[in-house]
Amino acid sequence: MRAGWMLMMGCLLGSGLATAQEAHLSAPRIDTHNKTVLQRGARLFHNYCLSCHSAHFARYQRMGEDLGIPTEQLKANLMFTTNKPGDTMQVALRPQDAAAWFGKPPPDLTLTARYRGKAWLYNYLKGFYQDDKRPFGVNNAVFPDVAMPHVLVNLEGLKRRVPADGKGQERYEQISPGLLDAAAYDRAVRDLVAYMSYLAEPAGLKRPRLGVWVLIFLGAMLILAILLKKEVWKDVPH
Repeated sequence: MRAGWMLMMGCLLGSGLATAQEAHLSAPRIDTHNKTVLQRGARLFHNYCLSCHSAHFARYQRMGEDLGIPTEQLKANLMFTTNKPGDTMQVALRPQDAAAWFGKPPPDLTLTARYRGKAWLYNYLKGFYQDDKRPFGVNNAVFPDVAMPHVLVNLEGLKRRVPADGKGQERYEQISPGLLDAAAYDRAVRDLVAYMSYLAEPAGLKRPRLGVWVLIFLGAMLILAILLKKEVWKDVPH
């Protein structure tokens, strides 16, 4: 119970911090209700993120059902550490190896979109640039001195930071191409952020439809209440 309260308070505090940070970040539209978008994001997350980061509060089976991914396709393309759909999304990387390579085990990503915010994630994934002084040769504009390599570098390519101009604005220029152009990489990042937002709150995918039915039910009950009131009070003199 105590752990649950601590997790809830952490999410609430983190949400407040994320809101303050997002005021200074570009915030594109992230479509969290389009299953095609979420499927593309799942492919990116499971192939690029889940090799080091776990998502152990999420289950493959629930994700497959929510996103309309058949079990066989789920096993073939998105499950690399288990063949049981009911398992949670664990990582094959051993904690001792992670500590040796990165200094500490990479954090679990299930709730990252909740306490960091979608805008922070979007800008973070687009914020990597060349920095030969860092262990992995890259740094990040949103998370300075990040200990993580740029895992999407084969998609985006590598860019370098250009010194600030007279207006104090920094720029980045491409120094090596990736598999995707700028527009395609931007879409890939938005897809990935959408999927991570789904992981953080799977119920959010069904909430809009449920809300419509709740409103219909309340409207029907209101009509019945009005008719009942008229029936009860029709013989009462005014």
